[in-house]
Amino acid sequence: MTGEEIKSMQKEYNLQSWSKQKGLNPVPVEKGEGIYFWDCDGNRYTDMSAQLVNMNVGFGNKAINEAIKEQVDKFCYAAPSYGVEPRAKLAKKIIELMPDNMGKVFFTNAGAEANENAIKMARMYTGRFKVFSRYRSYHGSSFGAGNLTGEPRRYPLEPGIPGFIKFFDPYLYREAIPFESEEAASKYYIAKLREQILYEGPDSVAAIVVETITGSNGILIPPKGYLPGMRALCDEFGILLICDEVMAGWGRTGKMFAFENFDIKPDIVTFAKGVTCGYVPLGGVVVSKRIAEYFDDNLLSCGLTYSGHPLACAAGVACVNYYEEVKILDHVKEVGKVLGEKLEELKAAHPCVGDVRYIGLFSAVELVKDKATREALVPYGKDTEGIMGKIIGKLKERKFMTYSHENMILVAPPLIITKEQIVEELVKLDEVLSIVDKEFI
Repeated sequence: MTGEEIKSMQKEYNLQSWSKQKGLNPVPVEKGEGIYFWDCDGNRYTDMSAQLVNMNVGFGNKAINEAIKEQVDKFCYAAPSYGVEPRAKLAKKIIELMPDNMGKVFFTNAGAEANENAIKMARMYTGRFKVFSRYRSYHGSSFGAGNLTGEPRRYPLEPGIPGFIKFFDPYLYREAIPFESEEAASKYYIAKLREQILYEGPDSVAAIVVETITGSNGILIPPKGYLPGMRALCDEFGILLICDEVMAGWGRTGKMFAFENFDIKPDIVTFAKGVTCGYVPLGGVVVSKRIAEYFDDNLLSCGLTYSGHPLACAAGVACVNYYEEVKILDHVKEVGKVLGEKLEELKAAHPCVGDVRYIGLFSAVELVKDKATREALVPYGKDTEGIMGKIIGKLKERKFMTYSHENMILVAPPLIITKEQIVEELVKLDEVLSIVDKEFI
C-alpha cells in the first residue's frame, strides 16, 4: 500500500485514541531503525518521545526480534497455568532486579491492567477499600485505572467508583508557599497527607498509589524526603505503598526503577512499557514477599487470558538482558547530563519556558505566558485553541516527534540516543520555542 492508501484506510476504519477524529493526519510508517523511523515517502523522523515513552531500545533491536522469532517457532501461546520457559525466566529476572523485600510477579498485558490488578491485590490483602492517588497522575484509562488517574482523562469515567481518594502532588514550581528547602516542602506535603488519611479513616485505606516520578503530567520529581516520608506514613497506618513504574521504570531515570533514586522499598510495583519496549505488549505487578505468602492460602482473584504471554515474555527476557549487556544505565546517566544542560540553556534563552525538569532521559519543558507570574501557556484542561497541538505540529515539520500534555512538551527519547543526536535534535526544539516566544505569548 502507498502512504496515502494507508492513511485513508486508517482514518476511515480506525478510531484514534485521545483525539477528535476529524482532521487526523497519521504518519504512515514504513520502517524504523534506532531512534529514527521513515514514512512511505522516505522522510526520516526522530522519535524524541520513544513513541509513548516505551520504545527504550528504539526500532529494530535484533536481540528482541530474534527472541520473538525463536519462540514463534516453538509455540506462540500457552495458558497462564502452564509452565513456560520465558515466563519463568522473566519473573525470576524481575525479582532479582527488585529490592530484597519483593517476592513474585503477576503478568498483565499493559500498564493499565497492572494498576487494576495492583488495586485488587491491595484490597484483598488488607481487607480495606479506599485507595489514595494524586491529582496530577495518569495510571491508565480502563475503569479502575481511570478512577485511579487524577488528571482530566478521568472525567469521562465519573461519577466514579467509591473509595478512590485524591491528594495534591508536591509540585514546587506552582506551589504558592515559598518553602526554604525541598525537605521543608516534603515535611509539609506529608503532614497534609497524614491529616487527610486521618479524616478518611486509616483503617479503611488499602493503598497509596503514586507514579514514582509523575510522567506525562509534567515529570514532577519528588522533593528530598518526600517518598521516604510517604513510606513511613504507610508503615504507621498499615497502608500499602504502590509505585507505578510503568513509564519511569526500566532505565528511564538512570536507575532500573525510579524508586531506587529515593532509597525506598515499595510493597507493590507496577510496570509495563520498557520491559519489552513495545515489541510485544506486556505489563506486570510485583508484590512483596508478605503479600505473595498471603496468597499461598488465600485465593488470588485475578486472571487474564494472556497473562505472561510466551511471545511477550521472550521479548522481555531479551530486552532486560540487552539493558544489562550494553550497560544502559551508565549510558542514560551520561547522555542525560547533556540533555539536562541543553534544557537549562533553552530555559535561559526563551521567555516561553517557565521550567524544565529532568532525570536521566525523562524530561519536560513547561511553557508559560509570563515567567514572572508563571501563568501557564494554556489553561489546565482547556486548550480550546489547540495551541499545544500547533506547537507539536511545528516540531513535526522539523521531524522532531513527540507529544504534549497540558502546557508541557515531553522529551523522553529512546535510551540508546547519543550525545550528538541529543544536541542535533534540541536545535529543532530551540527553533520552535523561538516561534512560541514570538507568536504565542
